[in-house]
Amino acid sequence: QVQLVESGGGLVQAGGSLRVSCAASGRTLSSYVMGWFRQAPGKEREFVAAVNWKGVTTRYADSVKGRFTISRDNAKNTVYLQMNSLKSEDTAVYYCAASEYLSVVIGPGGYRYWGQGTQVTVSS
Repeated sequence: QVQLVESGGGLVQAGGSLRVSCAASGRTLSSYVMGWFRQAPGKEREFVAAVNWKGVTTRYADSVKGRFTISRDNAKNTVYLQMNSLKSEDTAVYYCAASEYLSVVIGPGGYRYWGQGTQVTVSS
């Protein structure tokens, strides 16, 4: 069993930056593909970024490519999402998730463990 806790969300102006973190407990994160998803009010949860267990292979949604960077520190059991050049449409609750798949997956159904989410609000 893996428990995931996100932190670092908040209010930021458009064009600004924010880094959200996801700390794990219960088991080491090094065995899992890790992903970030987001859900805006009235919308479905959508994929944002994912990274394989080594931290080498990453995938991004087209909407965040070039602006967001996912990374992980397995020694700290933590995954990060650095968000730059934020836009109002990035406003959402951001969730981290852990997958037992061997390679990066982008569908939420591929993730077994989820955090409770952290709110990111971008003001225009």
